[in-house]
Order: sequence, then C-alpha cells, then structure tokens
Amino acid sequence: MNPWLGIPLEDYEGHMALPGVAQSTYLADALEHFVNSKRVESVAVIGCAGGNGFDRLAAANIRRLVGVDINSDYLAAAKRRYHSCFPDFELVCADICSEQCRYDPTNLAFAALIFEYVNVAASLSALRRLVHAGGYVLAILQLPHPDIASVTPTPFASLARLAPVLQMVAPSEFHNVALQAGFHIISSLPRVLSTGKAFREILLVNAAVPISAARPQ
Repeated sequence: MNPWLGIPLEDYEGHMALPGVAQSTYLADALEHFVNSKRVESVAVIGCAGGNGFDRLAAANIRRLVGVDINSDYLAAAKRRYHSCFPDFELVCADICSEQCRYDPTNLAFAALIFEYVNVAASLSALRRLVHAGGYVLAILQLPHPDIASVTPTPFASLARLAPVLQMVAPSEFHNVALQAGFHIISSLPRVLSTGKAFREILLVNAAVPISAARPQ
C-alpha cells in the first residue's frame, strides 16, 4: 500500500506545522507569492492534502482551483473546509502519474515535495497535458543534507513510514527530464529554511508556445 494512504491527515498537518519542520507555512508562502506575482486565474495543487495554501488562494481571488491527491480522506477534509471559497472548485483523487488523473488544464500546477515520491518523467508528462500552453509548473524539490534526516523525526510517528520510499531528485536531473517533457526552465532557485533544510524552487513553462526566457537563472 502507498504509505500516504496510511498517514492520518492530523498527523501530516501537525508534523508540517511544527517549528522544527516549518514546511506548511513555507509551501503556502511560495504558492501565494507566485500566484500574486503572475496573476494566474486557475491553479491545480498536486498533493493538496487537506488544502494547505487554499486559504491564500481564496484571498487572491483565484477563479478556479483543482486539488489533486491520492488520499480520499485528505480530499474530504479539503472539501469540507474550502468548497464554498472558489467559483469553480474541483477535487481529483488520483496519482498524478496515472491516466485516471484528468481535469481541464489550468494556468498553474503547484507541485511541492511531490517528485520525491513519483516517477519524475511520467508525472511531468502528465503535467504537460494538464497545464495550458504557456502555463506554469512550480516544482519544489527537497535537497539532501548530510546532518538532517530526510523526514524530520517528530512525535507524529506515522510520518516515519515515508523515509524508505522518499527518493530525492537532483535539480540537474529534474531539469533534463523537464526539457525532454517539453518544458522550458524559467528559474531554478535555492531556498534554505531556518531549520537548515534546503529546497530548490524550479519554475517551468509549457513550451507549446515560444518563450523568450528559457534558461534557468
């Protein structure tokens, strides 16, 4: 069984919100910043859990929101919390790599800490058809640290079952696969949290239309 199907939402959200992890705020901030800077009207959040960042999108007056997750309990919570916050709100219970993951394309797909658990080539191929021509994918990759565990130990013991399946993706490898999938790389920027954990924020654009800025910055 996929370990994400056995982790209670309260454990996941409690873990991510702890000061020693501090990733729920980081991911919501990154999503909000991009949406406000690009003024996109439709967003898909891949691996949305119970709706992390959805409150920020509601405040930004996003017209259409799609939440994708493989855990139906997570999606049920997202529906209870946010179903009335968006004019067009859709939840999809599917693996991003599967043919069952289908919805009308959006202007942005936000895929944070997803590629560590999926086939990168298959998921980027899927995202290419799920993002409008000229639309964006904002990916956030976790980077290895010699002195910090890939999954931070916390009182939420169920999260420990993720460690054996988490496979970090080198940004250079991700760049190559993204180019092969038909994306341009607009930027690839490092980010280090106060906890010491490091991440890479990679902005892709669907290259179905010409883009003037195609090199990572």
